[in-house]
Amino acid sequence: MLMFLIFVALIAMICLNVPIAVALSVAAIIGLLATEGTDSLVTVALDMYDGSTKFSLIAIPMFVLAGAIMNAGGITDRLINFVSALIGFVRGGLAMVNIGVSLFFAEISGSAVADVAALGSILIPQMRKRGYGGPLSAAVTSSSASLAIIIPPSIPMILYATSANTSVEQLFVAGVAPGLMGAAGLMCVAYMFARRYNLPVEEAFNMPKLRATFVDALPAFSLPVIILGGIFGGYVTATEAAGLAVIAAFVVGLWYRQIDLQHLKRAMLDGGMQTAVVMLLVAASVLMGGFLTRAQMPQQLAAGILEITTNKWQILLILNFFFLIIGFFLHSAAAIILVVPIVVPLITAAGIDPVHFGLVVTLNLAIGQQTPPVASVLITSCAVARANIWEVSKVNIYFVMVLLTVLLICTYVPSIPMFLVEYFYR
Repeated sequence: MLMFLIFVALIAMICLNVPIAVALSVAAIIGLLATEGTDSLVTVALDMYDGSTKFSLIAIPMFVLAGAIMNAGGITDRLINFVSALIGFVRGGLAMVNIGVSLFFAEISGSAVADVAALGSILIPQMRKRGYGGPLSAAVTSSSASLAIIIPPSIPMILYATSANTSVEQLFVAGVAPGLMGAAGLMCVAYMFARRYNLPVEEAFNMPKLRATFVDALPAFSLPVIILGGIFGGYVTATEAAGLAVIAAFVVGLWYRQIDLQHLKRAMLDGGMQTAVVMLLVAASVLMGGFLTRAQMPQQLAAGILEITTNKWQILLILNFFFLIIGFFLHSAAAIILVVPIVVPLITAAGIDPVHFGLVVTLNLAIGQQTPPVASVLITSCAVARANIWEVSKVNIYFVMVLLTVLLICTYVPSIPMFLVEYFYR
């Protein structure tokens, strides 16, 4: 009964627009007071501090900072020029460019919101000028930005690995194939819209221009090579790779001699605030996690579901529905921090690989970023495009279907995302 009342109180506070971190902390403290008395509050501050200072979490502000330096140093512009020369000759090529550049940007920043903010402000106005319309421009930008939490490095994957006590590096490797599949699927849908609305071809294929833009962007290509090569090769951890990404992005920015200090300062402040929100969520989750563990809530949930079925594929189906629903109402960081510690005993008992499950969770939450009412990435894209969220959602549903298809493939054909993990680590 107590658990039910605490859950109701938590949902009520979230509905009243109380910050999720505050709601989590208040609900956990109420539970601790009710079950263990005031003595249980003595170590609250220390527990919250310890939980938010884990070494792996340092990667989050580092990847956000690397993305900020990319924008301030002219790196993003050169990526756009190269991808435009590479695939701009296809009908609807600017939408393809949007998706292709998101693929590159995702390999440095790990943040979908940062992707939309950085690329949307550049590409959405250009798409609207060429007849794409606000809803289609916003939908392409929003859906392609969610590749940032599928393709390594991914901030939600770092949070999942911390919550589930599993390998960040293996999660990153598992995300490569689904990310590429998602990009290919989104491009197919973009091409379908281009044919339907007779959208323009950007430019004829020009090999000299492709060569010139490739040479100009070559220093920028060193960033994903450093990050992913270092991680996959076993030379650095994900956290160390985040530090290298910052240094490499700064060096490349200096090479281009185009670092905008005012832009960089503003981006760093925005990134600092995003990181602070995530860290506060992590700290608050420590309290709730401690209370739930002592109340044996995860074990009770595992036992309840295992009484219904012990088939791991059916359990994955149940958890997929659960995380899809959670994604409607919670940001990805909050969903991972709040829910993953509860379901870890269940996936362990069912014999589900925690790395495989982490990928499933990440894909679910990528879809959640596109589905109102929360839809953090979709809302950001609509704000940049100045488009109505419901009009954008009508178009975006086709792109969301691609992400759902990738989710089902990765859930029920695990050999596709996991073959690289098997090759490098097992």
